Amino acid sequence: MCDEQTLKDWAKYLKDHPPISRRKFGVMSAGAGLAAALPTVADAQFQPITTSSVEITTPDGVADCYLAHPPDGSHAGVIVWPDILGLRPAFMDMGRRLAAEGYSVLTVNPFYRGSRAPVVPEGASFNDPEVRDTVFPLAGQLNAETHFTDARAFVDFLDSQGSVDTSRKIGTTGYCMGGPMIMRTAAARPDRIGAAASFHGGGLASDADDSPHLLIPDMAADFLIAIAANDDESDPDAKVILRESFDAAGLSAEIEVYEGAQHGWCPPDSAVYLEAQAERAWSRLLALFDNALA
Repeated sequence: MCDEQTLKDWAKYLKDHPPISRRKFGVMSAGAGLAAALPTVADAQFQPITTSSVEITTPDGVADCYLAHPPDGSHAGVIVWPDILGLRPAFMDMGRRLAAEGYSVLTVNPFYRGSRAPVVPEGASFNDPEVRDTVFPLAGQLNAETHFTDARAFVDFLDSQGSVDTSRKIGTTGYCMGGPMIMRTAAARPDRIGAAASFHGGGLASDADDSPHLLIPDMAADFLIAIAANDDESDPDAKVILRESFDAAGLSAEIEVYEGAQHGWCPPDSAVYLEAQAERAWSRLLALFDNALA
């Protein structure tokens, strides 16, 4: 989870691994777009996709989200929960990239209760105190119950779309604070969620009464838990608790600590983006979906 320890770890890491400059990021994001900078998988770059901004009614309001899917046919649905900086161009590009692999992808704005997306400027960094002052109050509006109610609304929305094959299970991915969200999504709709992947997710297994790992017996999905090396150093027991919990429930779960990767290494606009390990995590996500959402 993004916190003061994350900032300390990043400061140490960035001394030897300078991030992409905001100016360079702005150039990448213009013209051909950030998607051109994303590494391609197989022939995904040749697959056309259809995109749209959508609004989804939930018990707490209207969520502005982003839908991407192949232009023809129906496909397995996927819900993407962004990290603490929310729905933004980098995650829209990630949604399009996944859609190009043959999925109907809903990338959500988890902060819709307080603000429409994007909630921070393009190229914003969690290192910036003003950015943290913006996102922390929005994140504070969320809790275990909102995760459940939002998950149900987003699953129902996908199932109402012609681009979604309802005979196939739905997948979900979450980054940073999205980690607990994918687990609660799997518990909220075990009848529909067949695969769930957490990338540098925080708070998956804790002493809290509402710790996500306690819900594992209520789930029916295959899992991918990709853990940042510095997160594992801070909480080495979490992966053990998760392994024991998944095994006890009889659920398939790939749990791995990604060597050299800092919390936040997957989104391409992150200050600690690590391409080689991000691509490895991406390939494992595609393998998970290929096996569990067939």
